[in-house]
Amino acid sequence: MKFSTRDLCFCAIGAALIAVCAWISIPADVPFTLQTFAIFAVCGLLGGRRGTVSVLVYLLLGAVGAPVFAGFRGGFASLLGTTGGYLVGFVPLTLIIAFAQARWGRGQWVFVLSAAAGLLVCYAFGTAWFLVAYARAAGPIGLWAALGMCVFPFVVPDLVKLALAWMLSRRLAGCLR
Repeated sequence: MKFSTRDLCFCAIGAALIAVCAWISIPADVPFTLQTFAIFAVCGLLGGRRGTVSVLVYLLLGAVGAPVFAGFRGGFASLLGTTGGYLVGFVPLTLIIAFAQARWGRGQWVFVLSAAAGLLVCYAFGTAWFLVAYARAAGPIGLWAALGMCVFPFVVPDLVKLALAWMLSRRLAGCLR
């Protein structure tokens, strides 16, 4: 897989956009951020392959201590905490989009359906991680309680973010390819 200098610049800009959108947050056990919007927008505009690289760069920046996560946090401990699974879950989300685009093209419905499927996988991965990390930190928690804290409040906002990213990528289609 070869990347041109242009591709690498787009990936860096994508990682920066994700970081800026992570900083726009409403604090909670699992903070409300615009990260998912940024990830959907990056994948919609740049494609799944460059979107995946953008997410990997973003996670590596955070892992080495750059304050790119919600609440201006960074460091490997953030990835190992209760919400770290949702951050790591962004990787399979983007990989699903990349796979779908490689298999069925970069059509708008391919993007929307693969992004929704990737979001479900991100929720599943993040919730499983949350259950383990929360049990270690504060004691066991039930699946429904975890879903009530970590998934149910985010479904509608994340679908709105997906719709907005879809509209943005439709509007700017072809500008960044």
